Amino acid sequence: MTSHPRYLREGIIGGLIGATIVAVWFLIYDAARGASFRTPALLGAAAFQGVQGAQAVPVSPGLVVQYTVLHGVVFALIGILIAFLIVSAQRQPARLMMLVLALLCFEVFFLAVVVWLAHPVLTDVAWWAILIANVLAAGGMLAYFFVGHRALGRALLGPWTRVAREGFVAGVLGAAVVAVWFLLHDLAAGAPLRTPALLGAAVLEGLRDPSALTISLPLVLKYTVIHGAAFVAFGWMAAGLLALADREPRLISAFVMLLACFEVFVFALIAILAEWLFEALAWWTILAANLLAACAMLGYLFREHRVAWRAYLSAR
Repeated sequence: MTSHPRYLREGIIGGLIGATIVAVWFLIYDAARGASFRTPALLGAAAFQGVQGAQAVPVSPGLVVQYTVLHGVVFALIGILIAFLIVSAQRQPARLMMLVLALLCFEVFFLAVVVWLAHPVLTDVAWWAILIANVLAAGGMLAYFFVGHRALGRALLGPWTRVAREGFVAGVLGAAVVAVWFLLHDLAAGAPLRTPALLGAAVLEGLRDPSALTISLPLVLKYTVIHGAAFVAFGWMAAGLLALADREPRLISAFVMLLACFEVFVFALIAILAEWLFEALAWWTILAANLLAACAMLGYLFREHRVAWRAYLSAR
């Protein structure tokens, strides 16, 4: 039986892991926009000084340290709550729903507190950056807790653990292949990072004139996050279909259709949102990137579901 000291220890460690993930994320975010430690300084000023504008906040070690301590304490308390619910769920599985609700409440509570306390300075911190920080922290904390409670993780997630892992790996693999392809293409053209910057400007800033493009690291990073998230989402759909195909191999046909729809969707989305991109980017480079990504993802997923593929092919 798990003792109180254990779940307290696990909760504090899990909370500090979440706090560290958020801190590292915002460290990277601030560095990318050329304003190191700007976010913790802003949030610290809002929490401790009640400032009414982002422009009036200096980046000082005192503010950063104060907010970091508060940030760590809050996450440690949340970690203890989650650890307690996990320990309780081992004895009473019905409490698993409480764990899910606690995580949802954590996300809502964090966003609500940030909006309430730091509303005057939120104009200097993108909403999506806060959302990503929360998701990363929740994922890191859950990973830590489920490593220590593998049986509970299997009971909670069951076979979907494999689907989540396969989909994530396949998505990251596909996104990386596309990113490397366009990096090589841009280097060969003498314009490093032009393609992700161009796509990011079109999607995030509504750019319509390629000649007005300014390549910046923050823009590239923003688009990279969207690009990766889209591929991971597709990877999860593909992995889910293949998991079902393990039981019913004929569903491989649905997987092939999903893959074809994905290819068509990419071109249709570009045509709808920014048709001029076909003039700035050669169509064959987009097609080649998608085909390379599809091959990489297919290769990985084929290895993970060989039985389903063989059963499908033998039935043809």
